[in-house]
Amino acid sequence: MRVRVGFGFGGAARASDPAGDQQAFGRIVDDLERLGFDSLWVSERATGTTLDPMVAMAFAAGRTEKLKFGPAVMVLPGRNPVLCAKALASLDRISNGRCLPAFGLGIADAAEHQAFGVDRRERAAWFDEALPLVRRLWTEDRVDHRGERFHLDGVRVLPKPVQDPFEVWLGGRAPSELRRCGRLGDGWLPSFATPATVADGIRIVDEAAADAGRAIDREHFGALVPFVHGALPERFAERLRTQQPDVDPGDVVAQGVRGLAARLAEFVDAGASKFVVFPLDEPTPVGPSETDAWRATIEDVAAECLPLQE
Repeated sequence: MRVRVGFGFGGAARASDPAGDQQAFGRIVDDLERLGFDSLWVSERATGTTLDPMVAMAFAAGRTEKLKFGPAVMVLPGRNPVLCAKALASLDRISNGRCLPAFGLGIADAAEHQAFGVDRRERAAWFDEALPLVRRLWTEDRVDHRGERFHLDGVRVLPKPVQDPFEVWLGGRAPSELRRCGRLGDGWLPSFATPATVADGIRIVDEAAADAGRAIDREHFGALVPFVHGALPERFAERLRTQQPDVDPGDVVAQGVRGLAARLAEFVDAGASKFVVFPLDEPTPVGPSETDAWRATIEDVAAECLPLQE
């Protein structure tokens, strides 16, 4: 089983995000490619401070030659499936097959729901109609579709993605999300999960896939794994306790880069092999600029975690 480690930005409880600074983000992207990270991931927060994922991925695509990139994860409910399919296919084309589509329902946040314009109760039905339609647009010459939300007559998306198949990763931890991944996804990438949660989730995804006459590649299970340089911000710890009252926040968020490496090894033992590590707090200052601190963190993560890829 091949282990792959990516680095993610956005959606954290930090005061600032280096992805919002062109010069800083460019240097970080360069470092990720130079050091051998598998991929770069950017969160989707329409009302937050993080960059739009399509823009950030396009920036990374034009600056690198080997680094893959994906959204962690892109909100599908509220997006026009034709335009979404077109944008992601275009990104895959200009990067020579380095785009990693990943979709989810979106976080439980009123501002985000307003931004995407889909009632929370309607998100799952929207997703279930839109994702198969996006897949058809990537593979078929012309698409006819009559659904509750979308009507298409002979619509086509060109150019097609380089990757064939253009595999889709899905997030989520709820039983309904796991079953959806088994029915519709090619890989599972949950966030804020424990190794035990991932082991149980893999079983549920596999069962749902078998029921749908499908199978998920053994190397297409992973996790977004958060870590902190110092103490976990209390407001974030409280949020985790509210969302997962039976789980110790320390079992979800790794402490330090060495703790992160140990946590990834636990996930590997649980059956996962594709990871996106992302910091929740600010790095310790090491030079005259914030960029120096972020680059030092990335160097440390590479030294401790990338040997798992060998």
